[in-house]
Amino acid sequence: MASYNKILAALDGAATQEAVIRRTFSIAHDNNAEVLLAHVIDSTLFETGGVRGEEIAKSNRDAIEKELARYLNRAKNDPHIPNVDIKVTVGNIAESLVNDIAKDYDPDLVICGVRGLSSIKYAFVGSVSTYLIRHMKCDVLVVRPEVIEDVDYTEYTDYE
Repeated sequence: MASYNKILAALDGAATQEAVIRRTFSIAHDNNAEVLLAHVIDSTLFETGGVRGEEIAKSNRDAIEKELARYLNRAKNDPHIPNVDIKVTVGNIAESLVNDIAKDYDPDLVICGVRGLSSIKYAFVGSVSTYLIRHMKCDVLVVRPEVIEDVDYTEYTDYE
């Protein structure tokens, strides 16, 4: 069985994000692995608007930390997860994950969610999970949220 030391979780803010987080921290706990949560904001949304990417990245990082606080607090206090960090950037999502974030972080495992694009949209833009599967030099786990059991909120409270 593979052992993972560094796990990169690709967050997208979609409905699958919570399932990705839960699976990531579960695998990290079982493997004593560090975790990098990465969110790439699609730069095509800002290319013509003159919006500064650094400002968008910072506000999104703050929003992710707030939204995922119960999971982050538990993971940061878990002695089996040596490190948890968050990286938010602006760029082409798939290429940034592979060519920038993963290249710098060098993960053993990448975890992402399935989004279920329509066949027409998939034909034009492709899918991030497919791109990761084809281009990463490590294992890629694509999480389906419907297979993750309901959240037990008592499991994700802060440690005393």
